[in-house]
Amino acid sequence: MNLALLTVLGVALDALMGEPKRWHPLVAFGRLADRLERRFNRARTDAATDTPGLGWRSHGVTAWVLAVIPLTLIALLLSLLPYVGWIVQVLALYAALGLRSLGEHAEPVALALRAGDLNEARLRVGYMVSRETSALDETAVARAATESVLENGSDAVFAALFWFAVAGAPGVVLYRLSNTLDAMWGYRNVRFERFGWAAAKIDDLLNYIPARLVALTYALLGHTRLALRCWRTQAPQWDSPNAGPVMAAGAGTLGVALGGAARYHGELHERPQLGEGPAPIAADIWRALALVRQGVLLWLAVILILGVL
Repeated sequence: MNLALLTVLGVALDALMGEPKRWHPLVAFGRLADRLERRFNRARTDAATDTPGLGWRSHGVTAWVLAVIPLTLIALLLSLLPYVGWIVQVLALYAALGLRSLGEHAEPVALALRAGDLNEARLRVGYMVSRETSALDETAVARAATESVLENGSDAVFAALFWFAVAGAPGVVLYRLSNTLDAMWGYRNVRFERFGWAAAKIDDLLNYIPARLVALTYALLGHTRLALRCWRTQAPQWDSPNAGPVMAAGAGTLGVALGGAARYHGELHERPQLGEGPAPIAADIWRALALVRQGVLLWLAVILILGVL
């Protein structure tokens, strides 16, 4: 029951304050990750093909351990302190959550689209996604923002709640730091293909169960049968094992079509369709945000009930 109440406090703190504007712990962690990457991701030559490249998988594992494990152990020890341990727990969850931040990034995109300001909408959605946004039309901007809300709702909100419920402060710290390293190192390019392999795989593992719980949550809160069918038939075609179920179920429950062509780092990627229905518009960005928020309320209710039981 104590953990359930701490979960509610952490979510409430995020709703009231949002992300820290100064001294955000993840910003400092990002600097640490950059230093570790510069130290361990050195040039190498592939003996089999005699081609140059960067990084070794073993070096990526070493850097991941040095970045994540000491801070996770510190969170564990601090959470066990008498009288103040509960404060550490709440602050750890608050620092890991991004529910209010998700709305603060997505709502300006929807407002710009509604006002007919496409340039502003492109600029704002560029803060949310890694694809190129300078040439997107209104439909593509709305699609990108809706996809980002559904996927980041899973990564930045629900998965953090899941690991806090499982293991308290050390669980949520382990998850959030791992997810951050995946965002920084988990690219399939020359620089990170080998070095970032461990960060990407560990993040996939930590998100496996939460992503499927999120997909089920999305399905229960909208067009359930369509969402489940999209999850079953479309998610396996997506390149990410965790984003596929989340976005397919979310698109199905909203009754919109996501996916399709998108340009990343100068390359055009033809992505499979997710969901069914018309292309998303500005209003669907708000609907996606409402879906995430309703899902959080549902999870809090379940966590409290389990705490009582």
